[in-house]
Amino acid sequence: MTQGTDATRAPEGVGASSGPSPEESAVYQQFQQAERGHEALLQAGVILASELSLPAVLQKIVDLACDVADARYGALGVLNHADQRSIVEFVTAGVTQEERRAIGHPPVGSGILGLLIRDARPLRLRRIQDHERSSGFPPLHPSMTSFLGVPIKVRGKVFGNLYLTEKRGADEFTEEDERAVLTLALQAGVAIENARLYEEARVRQRRLAAVNEVTGAILEGGDADAVLRLIARHARDLVGADLATVATPELDGETMVVRVAEGAHAEAVDGMRFPRDQSISGEVMQALSPRAVEDASVDTHTLQPMVRVGGLGPALFVPLAAGERRFGTLALANISGGSRFSPDDLALVELFAAQASVALEYARLREELQRLAVLEDRERIAKELHDGVVQSLFAVGMALQATEAVATDEAVVRQRLEAAVDDIDRVIRDLRNYIFALRPGGMVDWQLDRMLRELAEDFRQGERMVVSVDIDEDAASVLSSNAGDLMQAAREAMSNAVRHSDGSRVSLSLYHEFGCVVLQVEDDGTGFDPAAVAGTGHGLTNLGARASALGGSLRIDSAPGKGARVRITIPL
Repeated sequence: MTQGTDATRAPEGVGASSGPSPEESAVYQQFQQAERGHEALLQAGVILASELSLPAVLQKIVDLACDVADARYGALGVLNHADQRSIVEFVTAGVTQEERRAIGHPPVGSGILGLLIRDARPLRLRRIQDHERSSGFPPLHPSMTSFLGVPIKVRGKVFGNLYLTEKRGADEFTEEDERAVLTLALQAGVAIENARLYEEARVRQRRLAAVNEVTGAILEGGDADAVLRLIARHARDLVGADLATVATPELDGETMVVRVAEGAHAEAVDGMRFPRDQSISGEVMQALSPRAVEDASVDTHTLQPMVRVGGLGPALFVPLAAGERRFGTLALANISGGSRFSPDDLALVELFAAQASVALEYARLREELQRLAVLEDRERIAKELHDGVVQSLFAVGMALQATEAVATDEAVVRQRLEAAVDDIDRVIRDLRNYIFALRPGGMVDWQLDRMLRELAEDFRQGERMVVSVDIDEDAASVLSSNAGDLMQAAREAMSNAVRHSDGSRVSLSLYHEFGCVVLQVEDDGTGFDPAAVAGTGHGLTNLGARASALGGSLRIDSAPGKGARVRITIPL
């Protein structure tokens, strides 16, 4: 029995010893957790390396840290690069947008968070509330107990800190969690640096494109307000601000006006006037020194009416100036309670404003040169009128007075009157050319006449067709102000006749007819049916557009085998 009993129990003993003990199970679970942690870190490295957007990288770092350490809540506090003592951006995981709004303003870096900022070493706590530096949580903040904080360094400098709370399924974070998050922080530093370099390149490209667009608008003679609006729009886009304004001084020098407003509350501040000496904008313009304000709505240093009306908070004020010349102030702001601007934002806007100011100075100099050119031209015209037109009219008057002495000789009187009329016509022609072209009539008429003849000569050379030209000088005088459109119409009509008519002769004429001036091109070629070819090519369409631009009408007379005549009639 005993032997039988022993033999029966042996398999039970063997079966019992094959199952893992509690200690073995715990070790096995730790091993599995470690394997999952290593796999998660490898995946985290791949995920971070594939992302180049800095905001997306920061969010993924927080999400991955929560996964690696199995934390319910996570956050990444980005430090102010200038002083390394405050948080300028706070990225969270595990907290909904509604909960974030209910919590209120993001933390600034006090209590436990401030301890990690001042002492950039990992910090692991079983209960946050038990630490002497704990300052509690704001109302409506989720309940949190266990804590793990790890710094993130970029190029040896602390970029920010990872904060993890509420370890899932345990009372506190383990040393393995700390090591895993430290490894993730190293990967995060590399990913952040790559994203920052990429973002710097993109910002540089956008800034260059913005400056190029502003400069192009100025070179094209764009309106000053349109150029200022471009500057405000691009500056707002470069730093993601809610509102951008440009304030410029009034003529009295004591008042400033918001000439341009782009973004949130733009209608409320556009056109607003305020004292220069009692505003941040005026002070920045006078001192030629940019300023960043954490919350302009409560700033007591200077009066800023536009800030109160617009309900604005964080703001940047940058002078628009070239040398000692002050154009105004470029202001960028976020809605009260919005994110603060970083020193990099200020430096970026300051550089863009400087480049834009150079463009504005160029526009000012160009306007000054144009003004001087107008003054010089007026002086020249006055001299020309005095020496030419006035003297001509004086001579006509003297001739008419002398006619009185021969009033009994009708033939002489008629001859002198005709001569006087011719002289007056010439004077009128000169005056018309002064008005339209700001140059003496003979020069304009000769230029237009010459251009039409040279156009015919261009088509005559190398062609078998005989090209003739007949230009009325008076007609050329009347159309001198429209020489550009006239030449384009003549060139189009001549080109069609020479290339498509298969004729032997083509003529170009400009003459008066019944109170109109007629530009005509006629050939003796094969002709065509105008109705059949309407809308089939650009040539006739362009001629119609040219005729409309000249204020006239187009007529085409042609038929198969009967040549073609193109007439553009321009009423006087």
